[in-house]
Amino acid sequence: MHTLELASHGPVIPVIVINRLEDAVPLAQALVDGGVRVLEVTMRTPIALKCMEAIARAVPGAIVGAGTVRNVADAQAAKNSGCQFAVSPGYVHDVGVACLNLGLPLLPGVATGSEVMQANIDGYHFLKFFPATAAGGIPMLKALAGPFPDVVFCPTGGITPETAPQFLALPNVRVCGGSWLTPQDAIDAKDWTRITQLAKATAQLRNA
Repeated sequence: MHTLELASHGPVIPVIVINRLEDAVPLAQALVDGGVRVLEVTMRTPIALKCMEAIARAVPGAIVGAGTVRNVADAQAAKNSGCQFAVSPGYVHDVGVACLNLGLPLLPGVATGSEVMQANIDGYHFLKFFPATAAGGIPMLKALAGPFPDVVFCPTGGITPETAPQFLALPNVRVCGGSWLTPQDAIDAKDWTRITQLAKATAQLRNA
């Protein structure tokens, strides 16, 4: 799988933080039921890898990826857990090469022209723009389009259902990342119906 294929499954990749292993499978199933199949589970909690493994095993419709991959060991752990792709908050050569060697598609994070250039050198042209709002948002993405006409982005960080359509309207944006699909209060309440409804609503964002 090439990471650009992820964009073909819908306009939003949810950025997911899971604190309890028992929430992993029903949460993933709720998103898939709402038509959101590509799931970025961040490596920000001690049980994140176990959650990825559980989702990969029990939710056949899910395309599970590991977020917050920061080093080679993270990339190897993600691969071992059954992840189909990885996402990094920034870009370093070692992680890029490790993912290539592992056969683990990587969506690398960038925030500057220099990072874009380094990722391009290593063969990456579909990049996560992070933290999108703090790093310049739509004006920055428009500025990057000039010198990097062959690069497309997944902006993530600070994006809301209200601003997502504006990002998605940019020619160099294929999909965006967002945490609003999995609000913590809904997870704590095990309100999987609400999460399914939020997932279904993303289908309308490109036309908003």
